[in-house]
Amino acid sequence: MPVAYLLLGSNLGDRTSILQDAVQQLAASAGIVEAVSGLYETAAWGLEDQPPFLNQAIQLRTSLLPEALLDVCQQAEQLAGRERLVRWGARTLDVDILLYDDLVLDSPRLQVPHPRLPERRFALVPLTDIAAHIVHPVLGQSVTALLAQCPDSLAVQRVSGGR
Repeated sequence: MPVAYLLLGSNLGDRTSILQDAVQQLAASAGIVEAVSGLYETAAWGLEDQPPFLNQAIQLRTSLLPEALLDVCQQAEQLAGRERLVRWGARTLDVDILLYDDLVLDSPRLQVPHPRLPERRFALVPLTDIAAHIVHPVLGQSVTALLAQCPDSLAVQRVSGGR
């Protein structure tokens, strides 16, 4: 079964509980959660006038095809009460597909690998916890190398461990 790497983020409500519930929801509906990063807090990226985010990466072994996985991720967001009002706005839950095996996909609904992964420290830091050696299928560099070159200067602070 393919392995997908997802990034979960929350900056509204009980962020820790929302992320824990999302991991359980994804395990129940999308596949086997094989690894979970620590929790990291960062200032909002993109639209900065909002509460800080908690972010967490997970490794998921799934039988779902990428767009079906996207549907399940969006369903988890809806179950957490997400409303899509403003791009990069505050949200109870955001789930992004960062990588899906070594697949390169560019469809109207989904781009894999995530097109902004190399420029987002808040995604690369937790991903390094669980997939430091994984190579980006387009750039040919490991997650660790991408983090070392990341132009994003936002602080990413670990607040708890993973599993």
